[in-house]
Amino acid sequence: MDTAVDVILIGTLAAVWLTAGLLADGMPAAGSARQLRRRAGFLSALVGAGVAVFAAVPLITELVPGVSAAPAAALLPAVPALLVLTATVRRLGWVRRGAGAFATAPLTPVPPGLRAAAAHPLLAAPLQVTGLAALVGLPIAAGVVELPGGEATAMAGIAVIAIVLAVAVIGIRAALRHNRLAPLGLASLDRDRERPTPVGVR
Repeated sequence: MDTAVDVILIGTLAAVWLTAGLLADGMPAAGSARQLRRRAGFLSALVGAGVAVFAAVPLITELVPGVSAAPAAALLPAVPALLVLTATVRRLGWVRRGAGAFATAPLTPVPPGLRAAAAHPLLAAPLQVTGLAALVGLPIAAGVVELPGGEATAMAGIAVIAIVLAVAVIGIRAALRHNRLAPLGLASLDRDRERPTPVGVR
């Protein structure tokens, strides 16, 4: 099989998931409920596109004659992508519905609790790790990692260490940001509870 086809497939996979990771990283900075809802909708579309590319990899490699490295390269991002489908998509739905509750007042600032939900580590981190893993799969698709035994083992070890460190940095950064925003949401809830109830409502 043509190596260019493998590179195009995995490159597209990496581009879609990296874009999704970058968009998810900026969601907590949305200025209004309407903007947050739009970002959540676009992010949902990107996740769907990423899943479609995953499905296209084995289909295209079956149609094109020859041996392909794309399926092996796609295995790297497949594991974090499963976490996206089981955890991230659900949380993304919560954020989108929460922002949609302000449809009658789209310019309303994002409530602190909703902003903290948009910054949850299980929302952005799996997307970013999937994009990173797909990017690491590019040398496999291009056949660059096909080196003699010892060199291949050393290169694989370095790649694994780099991936582990990058995943740790992504996870720690996401957790720190969520921990910074979560108390603001709790404080907002406490203020709402302490607010006196109007006499006519009792």
